Amino acid sequence: MSVKAKKHLGQHFLTDENVAEKIANSLTESTYNDVLEIGPGMGVLTKYLLKKDYTTHVIEIDTESVEYLKTHYLNLADRIISKDFLKIDLNDFLGEKQFAIIGNFPYNISSQIVFKTIENRHRIPEFSGMFQKEVAKRIAEKPGTKVYGILSVLTQAFYDATYLFTVPPSVFNPPPKVDSGVIKLVRKENFTLPVDESLFFKVVKTAFNQRRKMLRSSLKTFNLSNKLREDAIFAQRPEQLSVQEFISLTQKIADDVT
Repeated sequence: MSVKAKKHLGQHFLTDENVAEKIANSLTESTYNDVLEIGPGMGVLTKYLLKKDYTTHVIEIDTESVEYLKTHYLNLADRIISKDFLKIDLNDFLGEKQFAIIGNFPYNISSQIVFKTIENRHRIPEFSGMFQKEVAKRIAEKPGTKVYGILSVLTQAFYDATYLFTVPPSVFNPPPKVDSGVIKLVRKENFTLPVDESLFFKVVKTAFNQRRKMLRSSLKTFNLSNKLREDAIFAQRPEQLSVQEFISLTQKIADDVT
């Protein structure tokens, strides 16, 4: 028995055991007791996770994959969550546990998985996974390039991001049309912002929505005072700002309207 990849779920099953083991080994085993794998499919990565000291849980929306896992991984059966990761309340399944996230993520929801991880960062000290290479590069990118954007800033505000390695299409069934990339996120020791979080998110997203414009133009919807608009930071474009500079920018805007 095998599972047929379903296009509407964005499934591309990893077939290379060496790559699977390499991804599994990218997690640090000492900082948490539980790992949640998203989209395990037929368990090519799962089998290596089950060899580790932590407790592995998996979440899978594809019922055919769930049945396959229950049949072939009997010691995992009571830790298979047959749900949509993006729609569940993690507290309902993992309580208040600290846990890592890992997976070969469907391209069509990979960014949403990262955003949900950020929302639950107080629970998730580590994250390792495979994305479309372009997205993986964007998450880990540093300021000063066209690749650097919303996903880069919001992720790196709370996590240290490292691009680990590239994976070719040939090791998947069916093969995707592009390369994949594996990244690792490690939660920062101080992962709370010194500014209002909702305002920070709004500033970052608004700035990059018109990324070719200087900040004094792209952020005009914040009704900035003339004095603040003269600040040198507003003569820059968003891709020029580091995470820390975006935090500083958010504080300037907060002070300007209070």
